[in-house]
Amino acid sequence: MHINTTPTTQNEAWGFWGTMGGHACVAWPIAMTKIADVTGEPLESVRAFLDSKQGRHFADTVQDGMASHLTMDAAVAQAIAKWMDWKIGRITSRETGIPRGWPYLTGFVIQAQIIEDAQTA
Repeated sequence: MHINTTPTTQNEAWGFWGTMGGHACVAWPIAMTKIADVTGEPLESVRAFLDSKQGRHFADTVQDGMASHLTMDAAVAQAIAKWMDWKIGRITSRETGIPRGWPYLTGFVIQAQIIEDAQTA
């Protein structure tokens, strides 16, 4: 369980947090723990993903679920299912270096951590 160890956003203006607006405080811990559980990646990597441009797009998918009157838990779960179902194609693989055929969510969570590590090295 990831309670009390959940990293906070480092990007309140953009990314997942900024896109979720007034729902961010509720959505953040749900997304953090569910994404970590599904991808098997550490919370710091999930935080890097949610703070990234792709995190903004993930928030858009969560908001689509909310617009369909899903609860926050259900909207996040539905977004995760979509992002795990979508696979990295040839062009995205060439542009990002993420292996072709990987689930979007796993690939972009790992990529976000790699980018963050490179920026702090």
